[in-house]
Amino acid sequence: MNLEPAKTALLIIDLQNDFLNPKGAYGRAGQSCPEIAALPARILPLANKLRETGGWIISTQFTLVPGKNQEPFISSHLKKLRPFLGKGDFAPGEWGHRLVDELAPADVIVEKIAYSAFYQTRLDFVLSRTGVRHLIVAGIVTNGGVASTVRDAHVRDYHVITLSDGCAAFTPQTHDVAIASLATVGEIKTVAELTSMLR
Repeated sequence: MNLEPAKTALLIIDLQNDFLNPKGAYGRAGQSCPEIAALPARILPLANKLRETGGWIISTQFTLVPGKNQEPFISSHLKKLRPFLGKGDFAPGEWGHRLVDELAPADVIVEKIAYSAFYQTRLDFVLSRTGVRHLIVAGIVTNGGVASTVRDAHVRDYHVITLSDGCAAFTPQTHDVAIASLATVGEIKTVAELTSMLR
């Protein structure tokens, strides 16, 4: 399919300081992953090409909403998986919550509270206002936020392309299985293939 840049968005899922930076929440807890750390540099050429051709850069930011005394609301399943998360982590407006510098700035920022970037967020509204119909999805993790968002985009009739080398999970095997499953609900392309299509 011919991609019209003005109707195309690179949807960056959760590439935030608290996930990727060594000083962020996951880095401080020793939860770093080389495949994830490599993503910003790999995605950057495509992001720049979209900027040059009039496309959109939309970043979704995983968010832990602070409550009383700034204690975040953390779901029980996440607390069990990531017991190190606490006050100040993924807090709106804070350094850890932001898109990594290498890919900034985004044209639009969308806060998200669950795996899918569509669940109780303004993403559908933003895409409607921008006229975007083609979503190029990148980010983390392939089997979590990426997969949930891609499937939700599919049922909303967006043309979805998942970047096989623009996403990552905590193990290569998990990533590969997720990418194979997403081929049933959209296209799978590499960063180089998409960059070439936009030329």
